[in-house]
Amino acid sequence: MNVPNVLNTVSGPTSPVPGLTPGTAPGPGFRTAGEDDVPALVALVESAYRGEASRTGWTTEADLLDGQRTDPEGVAGIIRAPGSLMLVAERDGQPVACCQLERRAGEAGEAVAYFGMFAVRPALQGGGLGRAVLAEAERVARERWQASEMHMTVITARADLIAWYERRGYVRTGRTSPFPYGDERFGVPLRDDLRFELLVKPLRRPPS
Repeated sequence: MNVPNVLNTVSGPTSPVPGLTPGTAPGPGFRTAGEDDVPALVALVESAYRGEASRTGWTTEADLLDGQRTDPEGVAGIIRAPGSLMLVAERDGQPVACCQLERRAGEAGEAVAYFGMFAVRPALQGGGLGRAVLAEAERVARERWQASEMHMTVITARADLIAWYERRGYVRTGRTSPFPYGDERFGVPLRDDLRFELLVKPLRRPPS
């Protein structure tokens, strides 16, 4: 998911974001990633999208793309960039899911958030962990940046994945962008018709 921007059990030092949800069994705990987390996060993302191991879960892109899904430089760049973070979900001290959040400006200059690099350990997919990560990402974007919308791009061939996001309030915009053919940092395409579509969800504050 969201390729144009990016399981080991190594985890780095916690870099807390104010208001992140602490772990309470059986749900995950959340924290922001540090640079020591890069190897674990690269392995987690690769396991969710590439190769035969990824077929254990339903988010695999193995039938669409070969090669890598991301690399250490890409993940480290997200962690270092201003207005950007990697959110890590942990269980028993181990990273089991992650996503990228980035503050951007909307068409009218308002704050919006971009959601990318979303990965859940394949063996844990389908059990609600992905929903928990998405909900936490929306909360953080709304409370940390006062973002009015969450934006993401999804490969249009992933009808099942788009439907999953639609059930969580995301709307297809019809606005597409090309896959970066020829740039193997984002994978080796197995089809010649890949493109991304922008999905958007308003982030409304819960009633007080």
